[in-house]
Amino acid sequence: MSDLPDALLLARIQFAFTVSFHFLFPAITIGLASYLAVLEGLWLKTGREDYMNLFRYWIKIFALVFAMGVVSGIVMSYQFGTNWAVFSDKAGPIIGPLMAYEVLTAFFLEAGFLGVMLFGMNRVGKRLHFTATLMVALGTFVSAFWILSVNSWMQTPAGYAINANGQFISAGSWLAIIFNPSFPYRLVHTLSAAYLTTAFLVGAVGAWHLLKDRANPRARLMFSMAMWMAAIVAPLQIFLGDLHGLNTLEHQPVKVMAMEGHYQSHPEGAPLILFGIPNSAEGRVDYAVQIPKLSSLILKHDLNAPMQGLDTVPVADHPPVGMVFWAFRIMVGLGFLMAGLGMLSLWARACGRLYEWKWLHRFALAMGPSGLVAVLAGWITTEVGRQPWTIQGLMRTAESASPLAAPAVAASLVAFVVVYFAVFGAGVLYILKLMAKPPVVHESAPPNIPARAAGTTPAVALHPDALANE
Repeated sequence: MSDLPDALLLARIQFAFTVSFHFLFPAITIGLASYLAVLEGLWLKTGREDYMNLFRYWIKIFALVFAMGVVSGIVMSYQFGTNWAVFSDKAGPIIGPLMAYEVLTAFFLEAGFLGVMLFGMNRVGKRLHFTATLMVALGTFVSAFWILSVNSWMQTPAGYAINANGQFISAGSWLAIIFNPSFPYRLVHTLSAAYLTTAFLVGAVGAWHLLKDRANPRARLMFSMAMWMAAIVAPLQIFLGDLHGLNTLEHQPVKVMAMEGHYQSHPEGAPLILFGIPNSAEGRVDYAVQIPKLSSLILKHDLNAPMQGLDTVPVADHPPVGMVFWAFRIMVGLGFLMAGLGMLSLWARACGRLYEWKWLHRFALAMGPSGLVAVLAGWITTEVGRQPWTIQGLMRTAESASPLAAPAVAASLVAFVVVYFAVFGAGVLYILKLMAKPPVVHESAPPNIPARAAGTTPAVALHPDALANE
């Protein structure tokens, strides 16, 4: 047990590393599944082939990202059993059923229709294929619903009781557990972030191809659709983030203190610290650039509203302020840049120069990974800001870890780092290679399944023209 502190740190690093990788893939697939549904729906409604060409272009990328998300997600359950066995034992009666609901609803729904979506375009009717695409998009939403419910319960636990064995169990109402106080805010904020992540990836790909050939109608179409999404959803996301922040202030005030860099209480209005270097040893933000009383105005809608600081909280309950402080600013800064790009695209559209202004295309290209960086910064803000608690106010992270020796955790951490960078690095490079190719007039669909994969009846016998697509 003398190795526990070192093992605890390594276990936290391992989980942070693997979940960071995993979180990026659902952030893309949630939005991309809905984008594919929109493209196919518009194709069915208008008959415009450019929509179908874009559908076939992006479905190949979706399939790869979806597969990497599934594979990286399996590791999460592995770590619950190895590095976080105490947490699994204590919280299992609540966490386990919610995760099971995710499998029984979202995963089964996605698994049931994903094959039809990927390989059924020439094998089922158009309406049935569109239904399959809608079901996959719905499945990604349902999956996010359950996972975020689990995470939100850990942030703002509700509806629980503790039995004689020290385990968290339902107090009688699963609705109180599922719809805990922070869940609705976290759900809409995270889903809109996923849609923005996809929009800026699509916009960057469109901008890349417009810089090469501004007359490409498919590049124009994807860029236009992405910029509409940026112009509408980015300002909405800022509003949703404000609501989420007010909810966090109510239920997790210490996290907000770290986000704002408020080491000291401010009885007559707290300043908004724009930048600075958090100094936890001295309890202050060095070289702070701040606007007096603006934090009180934003958080409590009153310039003179008092704001408590970390000086009112035991030091043992302080989160790592520096990491939370900067992750929050990265997320917010990127959010405003996204909204700025959306507004600029509206101006360019109004001037009839949406496909002509190269500086706008370069800006959109540079913002391509901004959604991924923002969701990762948001996750760091949420999870690191909750420390030192695994279950807010009830179970500490130090109490949640398995009694492992540090070398055992270090060995698995090194293995994960090597395998992840090798496997997922190759996958990302291949996705970038696909994105670098422009969508063409007759974009090919994902490869057809083998002729006898589904049974003894050759697929060619059902569709004689399928041989030409092999």
